[in-house]
Amino acid sequence: MSMPAPPMGLLAELTHRCPLQCPYCSNPLELERAAGELDTATWLRVLDEAADLGVLQVHFSGGEPTARRDLPELVRRAAQRQLYSNLITSGVLLDERILAGLVEAGLDHVQLSFQDVETANAERIGGMAGAQAKKLAAAALIQRSGLPLTLNFVIHRQNVENLPAMIALGAELGAQRIEVAHVQYYGWGLVNRDALLPSRAQLDASTAEVEAARLRFKGRMVIDYVVPDYYAERPKACMGGWGRRFINITPAGKALPCHAAETLPGLVFPSVRDESLAAIWQRAPIFERYRGTDWMVEPCRSCERREIDWGGCRCQALALTGDAANADPACALSPHHGAMLTAIAEAAADTSSGFVYRRIGAAAKAEA
Repeated sequence: MSMPAPPMGLLAELTHRCPLQCPYCSNPLELERAAGELDTATWLRVLDEAADLGVLQVHFSGGEPTARRDLPELVRRAAQRQLYSNLITSGVLLDERILAGLVEAGLDHVQLSFQDVETANAERIGGMAGAQAKKLAAAALIQRSGLPLTLNFVIHRQNVENLPAMIALGAELGAQRIEVAHVQYYGWGLVNRDALLPSRAQLDASTAEVEAARLRFKGRMVIDYVVPDYYAERPKACMGGWGRRFINITPAGKALPCHAAETLPGLVFPSVRDESLAAIWQRAPIFERYRGTDWMVEPCRSCERREIDWGGCRCQALALTGDAANADPACALSPHHGAMLTAIAEAAADTSSGFVYRRIGAAAKAEA
């Protein structure tokens, strides 16, 4: 069997620690405590192995990656090994000293997330008082540093009406790129789906706004747009296809084909504590399980798009049908597409706006 091409990107989830409590967090339901995180030496080895394997980009994520004191050391190693480094941050812990250390270490790019432009709603969604001012201050610091800046706006039923103001804020803060991403319903996002899923009218309005803004800011600011699968006719190629383009390392060292893969029951995920990154990518059974097309069932197996969307999302198939091998319900051709329609109807019937929040080591708590 031929070896798979090397992954383009490494998603390094350094920690699950985070001051925010976003109700759509993609981290697993059981968050890793600090004591279980990989140490600096192991992360440095992983970065070396990523470079040797042929990885081009490393995305430092979390939780909040700036909670790790060794982040500058990891960024420096990435720069030494010619890995393009991207920091995915909430910005609430980022100050002038931390940013200067990251710039000096060779950081290439920053993605800064916002929960909304309206302060009270943003801080309600993120579960952190005072967060919005810290984010705006972080954006100003990043702009002055000269680092390229992407702003991430995660949108849903309870903030989508503010999308025009979000895009305007991106332009005001000097972002080279904006990512407008509808919530994806895995992990904690699935728990809060009925309070987050937008209506079809809201989705259509947001799509029209993005298309208009792309024309308005053409040549000045790129706008990426991610729609919710629940209104799709065809599935997306999740993470570029299972085990094809990205490898994800959790804070504890588990290697995953995508950040939500731990939702799949009964699977054994290898650890970088025990095996090299190359051995995991090239030979680990879990990476082979849904890689390519041999695993597919009908109608995916004979579909002309099978090497375009690679069967869609395994985690979504599990969440909505109970079997990760089923055709993704996002596809209108899937025999399980009705599960999507049922979920949309249930969300539309739920008029509550309260979220369920969680923190490491604490019981989940519903919004009062």
